[in-house]
Amino acid sequence: MRFSENWLRTLVDPPLCSDALGDAVTMAGIEVEAIDPVAPAFDQVVVGEVLDVKKHPHADRLTVCSVNPGGAPIQVVCGAPNVRPGIRVPLAKVGAKLPGGEIKSAAVRGIESSGMLCSAQELGLSEDAAGLLILEDDAPVGRDIREYLALDDRVLTIKPTPNRGDCLSVSGIAREIAAITGSSLTPVIVSSVRATLADAIDIDLVDKSACPLYCGRIVRGIDAHAPTPRWIAQRLERSGLRSISAVVDVTNYVMLELGQPMHAFDLACIQGGIQVRAGRSGEKLKLLNGEQIDIGADFLVIADHAKPLALAGIMGGEESAVTAATRDVLLESAFFDPSAIAGKSRMLGFGSDSSYRFERGVDFSVTARALERATQLVLEMCGGKAGPVCEAKAVLPERNAVMLRAARVRRLLGVELANEAIALLLRRSGFSFVDNEDHFSITPSPHRFDLTIEEDFIEEVARMHGYNNINAAAPVGRLTMLPAPERDSAAHRMRQLLVARDYQETITYSFVDKQWEVDFCANVDPVMLANPIAAQMNAMRSSMLGSLVDCLRLNLSRQQSRVRLFEIGRCFRRIAGGAYSEWSELGGLAYGNAVPEQWASAKRPADFYDVKGDLEALLGGAAAFVAWQHPALHPGRTAQIRIGDQAVGWLGQLHPRLQRIYDLPAAPMAFSINIQLLAKNAGTTFEPFSNQPIIRRDIAVEIAENIPYASVLASLKRQAPASVKHIALFDVYRGKGIDSDKKSVAFRVLLQDTHKTLTDAEAEAAIARLIKVLQEEFDAKLRR
Repeated sequence: MRFSENWLRTLVDPPLCSDALGDAVTMAGIEVEAIDPVAPAFDQVVVGEVLDVKKHPHADRLTVCSVNPGGAPIQVVCGAPNVRPGIRVPLAKVGAKLPGGEIKSAAVRGIESSGMLCSAQELGLSEDAAGLLILEDDAPVGRDIREYLALDDRVLTIKPTPNRGDCLSVSGIAREIAAITGSSLTPVIVSSVRATLADAIDIDLVDKSACPLYCGRIVRGIDAHAPTPRWIAQRLERSGLRSISAVVDVTNYVMLELGQPMHAFDLACIQGGIQVRAGRSGEKLKLLNGEQIDIGADFLVIADHAKPLALAGIMGGEESAVTAATRDVLLESAFFDPSAIAGKSRMLGFGSDSSYRFERGVDFSVTARALERATQLVLEMCGGKAGPVCEAKAVLPERNAVMLRAARVRRLLGVELANEAIALLLRRSGFSFVDNEDHFSITPSPHRFDLTIEEDFIEEVARMHGYNNINAAAPVGRLTMLPAPERDSAAHRMRQLLVARDYQETITYSFVDKQWEVDFCANVDPVMLANPIAAQMNAMRSSMLGSLVDCLRLNLSRQQSRVRLFEIGRCFRRIAGGAYSEWSELGGLAYGNAVPEQWASAKRPADFYDVKGDLEALLGGAAAFVAWQHPALHPGRTAQIRIGDQAVGWLGQLHPRLQRIYDLPAAPMAFSINIQLLAKNAGTTFEPFSNQPIIRRDIAVEIAENIPYASVLASLKRQAPASVKHIALFDVYRGKGIDSDKKSVAFRVLLQDTHKTLTDAEAEAAIARLIKVLQEEFDAKLRR
């Protein structure tokens, strides 16, 4: 909502500048979005009277004007099409500084011009440059235009929360500011207009719950051509509303002033009386905005005995609107239950100032008062005679008393407020209450629909006391370090390690194309979505591989030749009985050169062992890699990742078939790890450093070519004596002296005791035990 600061200060005028006033209102919970001047800075512009207009002798579109600036007439060359003798317009004197520059005395096509007659655009008041800004006939000649048009005013734009509909009027904001600052409030004076006609309108509240109060008044013999006074038009304009006609301007003005939306009907268009009822099937109504709508039972309408006239609380109909030919009007002021109006604007696709207020709650105690105010202004501006106020009333919302406990106020706010201080703050807010020593019994005001429970009034006390006056006390509590098992931080640790090894994290949807599930997982029955957000995102993924390949294709299309990606997310699969399984998975992919192009390393593509090295760094020495088959991976370049006896993931090269289907220049290496299985099986053990020397022994044996290194190493580690601290493969030999179906493998064995130096005999015994394992389990032949 926008409104003029000058208008506001006619009702409440605290000793605060504009910015300080905005801060005070914002800190009380009513956000002030902007405070803007109504006009840019300029000076030496006065009201000038055009005395005479002659055609310029050397230009067809220019005129030479004699202008009274409030003293001796001056000559001004003007190009405006609407200049004529007798009008009063803004005159910028020589030396005036306008938004467009300084005005100087100059010759225009050979004729001296001592000033400039101004349009609204040249003063920075609007974008209208069609002609001069014509002032009222009684504008005082020679008066400073800033003073005459009140251009030193500022416009405040506020954004109340949805529960503060009471602040959607200048009176409501003034009431709020008076309470916040303790300043005196000058309410709008509304006097009852004496009826001079006996004409009344019959009102039938068919839907009493939606409209429990409706007031109407007939005014006859108005002059619809009467001009709107400048002070009303100016206030409307600064509130963002354009002046339309005197009667319509009055209804808009009263809405801004008192917060009560109103409407004026052309009485000649009403047949019989007024009915407030639900819409009927088949009814149509053309609204003031030009839209024709079909009315159903969802909408509340104002109708006569033959047809609907308006959408209640939203917008009037075009057929019954006030026009230049209107002589008799029916002024309407009503209270509609917020639930009857809320959501209707969204159904229609447009809103209105009226619906914006009614759906938040309008003060029903102002309904009749607003009608009197509107009648008073219409008679002053348009003349005519008014009939009596016709009122139809049902059961209005009850304002039940709420108990406010002083001790609870102090406890929740953390401020020691005496009962007398609380009572003073409640009075400033305008509440009626009974002080019962330890608690207050408060009756909410009719304009405050948001106050229903004790906490609401505690918030009011806090607002009136001032949030800035409530000390920010640090919380008091004991903080203890909670246990954080290392396995619980697996995902975080994996992210750090992979980023350190040149991978980049991606975040993709868990929704994928069903075909991905078939291609990459051989999953012909994936978890399908009932309402997918896109046709190609109709299934829940059971593997990260499809998402990673899609990201790879996107990067390749952006000319990225070396790609390292990983993602940690959720995967889903259907299990027996129609249930679903869900788990966290780490998926990764490597494509392109093993290292960035550089002088120190030869250019070669990343292979199985590069990514295996990344995973070994990620999983530590506990992981074993065993040959395996996967439907989406190359049959001879795929391994299952195992920790102990548990399979936790896989590693391999994308299958050539999928490489062709997804149009990849080369096959990437990919991997997947089930984080939950990893956390269950991975464990970290710690032991103190030993000061004892390390003994190294090497074992070289011949074994069958088809025996995997991982199974040999796992068996050695499982059966090694306690003194064996480390076993690793350091050499593989095939060739001369070795049978073609054999290979020579050499293991490095490190031995150490934490308490004493190992003897040669103890070391030899440990090595002998390892050799025995190799011979018995793998038919190994010791090489000398």
